[in-house]
Parts: sequence; structure tokens; C-alpha cells
Amino acid sequence: MIRTFAAALVAGTTVAHDPAVGTNHLPPRSIPTGRVALDDQQVAAWPEPAPGQLTPTVPFSMCWSPIVRCNLTCPQCLDDKGVRESTPAERQELAGHIARSGVLGVDLSGGEPLLLRDLPDLARAIRDAGTMAVSCTTNGWHLARRAPELVGAVDAVRVSLDGATEHTHDTWRGPDSYRRAIAGIRAAVDEGLRVQLQMVLMRANRHEAQDLLHRAAQLGAGGVTFLQMLPIGDGAALADQQMLTDDQARDLVADLTVPTGIRVRLRTRDSADGFTVLRADGYAWRNTGGATAITALIPITGPDDLRSPAA
Repeated sequence: MIRTFAAALVAGTTVAHDPAVGTNHLPPRSIPTGRVALDDQQVAAWPEPAPGQLTPTVPFSMCWSPIVRCNLTCPQCLDDKGVRESTPAERQELAGHIARSGVLGVDLSGGEPLLLRDLPDLARAIRDAGTMAVSCTTNGWHLARRAPELVGAVDAVRVSLDGATEHTHDTWRGPDSYRRAIAGIRAAVDEGLRVQLQMVLMRANRHEAQDLLHRAAQLGAGGVTFLQMLPIGDGAALADQQMLTDDQARDLVADLTVPTGIRVRLRTRDSADGFTVLRADGYAWRNTGGATAITALIPITGPDDLRSPAA
């Protein structure tokens, strides 16, 4: 499949960012910078930079949570629900700061971003700058209704599924959340959007990892990202009971049989260290301590506030 990636020169080396999977790759040949159409299977075969191999002056990618509100109450949620939400005008201003920051990829998350009427406008404001790729992470509840609005606004949609079965997923996310997410995935795929499923790995759902890969293939999704649980926010209360070690997660993913055409990624806590998150109130943090804590908050008043070195 030919889809959109974002590429830039970092210390003389070209880096391509995958907005669906969230990975960065080193092309073996010259490619244009900015938003560029590439074959996703070829990009998947390109190597990823080794830790410390490159020293960017801006994060390769970041998460922006422009909304605090969510229609679900997941116990493993890492969001800070006590912060103020920016006004529509403030959100547009933040989108402009991100668009001019030099970041390769931004994921619009939350809360639940599809509760925002202006979400497509925010995504376009970033995308139209022509230098970065944009994704959206959603619980899928409203995706079937809003998928047509996302076409031409985002380059990929990431849908959270905490199990391959209705029982497991709804245990964590609430009644009817699995059915609504599946309907949303199908609608997004039918609209031609690139969909990546995301599972927060826990002791309670790791037995369904293999089945989730098969479910992704059946639904027409492009892949599955397994996210190591972070002991931040509400998730801190579940850490002792539910967290896997990074080594346990690596062993689990290494033993999976991957269907043809499905792209699998494991985001360990170690790899999430240093990741940048912009909150709904316009303050940013970075994960620290192996993604078990966060740095002091930084107010984002311009693109330069996002241009400090990051892992």
C-alpha cells in the first residue's frame, strides 16, 4: 500500500516517520523530505535508528491531547483529568505551534478526540503545513459516524482495543465499547483510512495478543501496536497487579505468528522514555525514569518550546 509518511534530515541523515505505527526508519536511498508517499512494506523493512544514533533537536514525534473529556472511564488511563481544556481559539494556536515545530509526526489523542467538533480542522491545520504526518488515537466509540470527516485530515487512525474478544475489552472499557470500536474500524477501513489497532498489554489480556493479530487481519487493519502499560495517572493504581516487564512483553511478542500484511510493534516502557506529551491546557511534559514518571510541565507559547532535545 502506498501511503503518507513524513521525512526530514536529522544531522545529515534522512529519517522517515510512520504515522500509523509510530516508528522511525532510515531509508537506504534518497527520498524527498516533508510529507511523502511511500510503499509501507518497503518502509517496514528499513532499519530503525539505534538508541543514541541520532541527536535530534526536536522530538521525532509527539502526542497532543487537545481534550480531557472521554465517554469511557478506563482504569488504566494515564491522562491527567484535572487540567483545563483549551478554548477552540487556543487549540488552533497550539496546532500552529506544532505545525511550525519541526516534529515529524503528531498523534491527536485525549481524552477522546472524536468528541471534538473541530478535530478535523486541527488535524488539517497541522497537516497543511506540509512537513509532518498526523494520526489520531481513539476508543472507536464515535468512529463509524466521524470516519468520513477524517479523510484528508489524518494520515492514520489508531484504535484502542484491550482485548480480541468483547468480554475482555468491555471488562476494561465498559459495555458496548467493543461493538462500537469494531464498527468504527470497519467504517474507517471502508473510507480508505490506514488503521492500526493498539492494545495496552496487561497480565489480564496478554493471552489474547495472538487473536488480536488475526482480528486485525480480518478487519482490514494494517497492524497492531502493543503498548506497555505506563504507571502514570489512573494506571499507577494497577501497576503492581497488571504490568508486565519489558522482557516479558518482548518474549510474548516474539512468539506471535504474524499474519501476512500485518505490521506489529511493541512499545516498551524503555522506548517510551523521553516521549513528549502536550496536554489540553497547553502544557507539555516528557516521560522520564523509563516512562514511569514525567518531567516538570512546560507552557507551549511557540514552536521553539517544542524544540528541545528529546530521545
